[in-house]
Amino acid sequence: MTSKEIRKQFLQFFESKGHLIVPSAPIVLKDDPTLMFNNSGMAQFKEYFLGNGTPKSPRIADTQKCLRVSGKHNDLEDVGFDTYHHTMFEMLGNWSFGDYFKKEAINWAWELLTEVYKIPKENLYVSVFEGSKEDNVPFDQEAWDIWKGLIDEDRIILGNKKDNFWEMGDQGPCGPCSEIHVDLRTDAEKALVSGKSLVNNDHPQVVEIWNNVFMEFNRKADGSLEKLPAQHVDTGMGFERLCMALQGKTSNYDTDVFTPLIEKVEQITGLKYTSNEVKNISEEQNKTNIAIRVIVDHVRAVAFAIADGQLPSNTGAGYVIRRILRRAIRYGFTFLNTKEPFINKLVEVLANQMGEFFPEIKSQQQLVTNVIREEEASFLRTLDQGLQLLDKVVAETKGKEVLGAKAFELYDTFGFPIDLTALILREKGYELDEAGFNAAMQEQKNRSRAASEVSTEDWTILIPGNVETFVGYDQTENDVKITRIRKVDSKKDGILYQIVLDNTPFYPEGGGQVGDKGTLVSANETIDIIDTKKENNLILHFAKQLPENIEAGFVAKVNTDLRTSTSKNHSATHLMHLALRNILGTHVEQKGSLVNPNYLRFDFSHFSKVSDDELRQVEASVNAQIESQLQLVEHRNIPIKEALDKGAMALFGEKYGDNVRMIEFGESKELCGGIHVKNTAEIWHFKIISEGAVAAGIRRIEAITGDAVKNFYTNQENTLSEIKETLKNPQDILKSVASLQDDNAKLKKQIEQLLKEKIDGLKNKLLSEFHEINGVNVLDRQVDLSMSATKDLTQALGNAKPNSFVVLASIEDNMPNIHCYIAKELVERRGLNANVVIKELGQYIDGNGGGQPFFASGKGKNVAGITDALNNVAKILIRN
Repeated sequence: MTSKEIRKQFLQFFESKGHLIVPSAPIVLKDDPTLMFNNSGMAQFKEYFLGNGTPKSPRIADTQKCLRVSGKHNDLEDVGFDTYHHTMFEMLGNWSFGDYFKKEAINWAWELLTEVYKIPKENLYVSVFEGSKEDNVPFDQEAWDIWKGLIDEDRIILGNKKDNFWEMGDQGPCGPCSEIHVDLRTDAEKALVSGKSLVNNDHPQVVEIWNNVFMEFNRKADGSLEKLPAQHVDTGMGFERLCMALQGKTSNYDTDVFTPLIEKVEQITGLKYTSNEVKNISEEQNKTNIAIRVIVDHVRAVAFAIADGQLPSNTGAGYVIRRILRRAIRYGFTFLNTKEPFINKLVEVLANQMGEFFPEIKSQQQLVTNVIREEEASFLRTLDQGLQLLDKVVAETKGKEVLGAKAFELYDTFGFPIDLTALILREKGYELDEAGFNAAMQEQKNRSRAASEVSTEDWTILIPGNVETFVGYDQTENDVKITRIRKVDSKKDGILYQIVLDNTPFYPEGGGQVGDKGTLVSANETIDIIDTKKENNLILHFAKQLPENIEAGFVAKVNTDLRTSTSKNHSATHLMHLALRNILGTHVEQKGSLVNPNYLRFDFSHFSKVSDDELRQVEASVNAQIESQLQLVEHRNIPIKEALDKGAMALFGEKYGDNVRMIEFGESKELCGGIHVKNTAEIWHFKIISEGAVAAGIRRIEAITGDAVKNFYTNQENTLSEIKETLKNPQDILKSVASLQDDNAKLKKQIEQLLKEKIDGLKNKLLSEFHEINGVNVLDRQVDLSMSATKDLTQALGNAKPNSFVVLASIEDNMPNIHCYIAKELVERRGLNANVVIKELGQYIDGNGGGQPFFASGKGKNVAGITDALNNVAKILIRN
């Protein structure tokens, strides 16, 4: 049975049990401040478990793209070394929101596994929760009794709180769970050791494939449990492990989920991957296998994250994606001998393999390929630089142990992997001070953890059962009551209070638009609202203090100055998106945005720099739409299919409901929940400030509107006035600037001529200063020239003297530089190498460099080191 058939059968089975089949949510979470990525099937349904929303159906089933590489669920370092952990994986799940409970969930799980998928019953074990005195939760007798009617009692295992009590986090919905494990060992292996003893003991062929969680409690901030208003079922079955069981394999990587990717890696590298069936492989083959597993796993995680809108970067979720990709590149570099970008070539295989069920990977294939290729090229350059820096560290090391702090600097500052550092040091006969490295790493983690530490209290409910209403599309102030409050204490922001209102005009951060600010005003006091966000379908208003009387009536007032400026920028973003597609082509798609009161930022797919002429056309198009006074046409609650049929643009990586909000300004039609002007004339004017690259195939435009444009032109006018004043107020300023440029060009030519004469004179003088060492004509001097002139002079002197070895140094902008020329006959006959010489001399000036065997250059920071560098030239020659 193929993986595609396995996936379809799961969804069809639960559809036959009355479940609504929903698509996977994006792997990257944009509307949940508590999570970077979807790390479980239930993440997109959190609001329903918390009682903050109503699902489309009380029964839902799906397959969810998940990513576990950070926080509590972090499998990254296990990936590749075993055959069943992954960064990105699919979680097949069925859900009940206050509908069925243990009886149906367990019976359906058993029916699907044993009757539909035909897994032999004797290969399955199940676990139930043994209870917890600490939490006052009893043994799950109900689950035990249900399982007893389906499976032999000796195949039912009691599980502790660690294995059989599932929690969303330190706080929130939780409950006992019942896991299903499969034993994939041979009959001979089963006869020797019981599978029951191997459950939850990290055996690669005795693995959990399904977890049925019975959500019935809420974990409070003090650690206590309270009953949820309703009982829910949350299940998750690992798709890759299920495929392993149904395809008769003992490794996830031997299934057709991974074999097409593995075959492509084999084709590219010329190396072979051995399946898990092959025993007693060599250590070298094992390293190859691990590297290939790392690469085919990681490319899935990175490709789907990019397709869902998360580009690699140096912060947040983007840093996690970059780290995963760099781990894959490093394994290829070290163990597969891949020195050129190649992982990007796997994207086509992945798109063909999974595009039918996850269309985003097919439609974004070119973008994903380009981004990965550029990231590969960049990191391979970093590895090359790291190798040079590591050579310097080794050269400075006394003894045979490299300090952990030095290795950590390479890791932290330059991204050079620590295991590669250790490997290279061993090859060179050195040891790594691992304890020192681990101490430096732990110190950094402690700092990071302390900076991000957050303590969140439980909600204090003032109005039970209230469902808040957003009224901000029509109002900027209205009468409100506070429904719930909680205190949040973080190292970063200090103590803040989150306030939920019965109805609110405050727009919560989302869709690239920042959250509203404003005030809550009562008869006796005014409370500043410093930000507004959305979490688990609740609109949270952030304040540094609570009202004295939290039960009073308030008027919620949005800061309309900020709101107005933001809305102008947001509407201009829509107009610009249309203009870019009309001028550059319909391949342009939004890949990110930021809309605040000061400016707008818009990231979009495009594979070359936007020319100045094209930018002028975009500006002109947007301003034409502004001048056309286009009226806002808003469809507040339109079926998504109808909106798309009307031509509305939907963005990949966004999660949309069955009904959406559609915004129209003339030909511009987009799905959007943000705040907009009522007429484009309100924007006044649009001006592009900058355009540049964010990643391969992604460009970024920053622009301004309204008062910001007025201020921009005022500043431009002031600058022009200052230039005119500096130029003594010429009648024709352009003519005056052109005249200055002509004068400058003439002076430049004169300087070049004088410099040439100076170099010629210096060359003739230095030719007489060569001296002989070991049969070599040597010149080592410091000269008073620019870096480029010193380089030219070094080559000229070397060419003018046979059998020459020339080292010249100079200082430019208070930074030293050194250049080395070695005659080709010395390179060939004596084995001298300018590249090696520069690396050695570079130590004295705190620099590095390189080049070819006959010519190399270096640049550093320590000017005082020039003397020592030149004094060591003779030693190099004597040594050789």
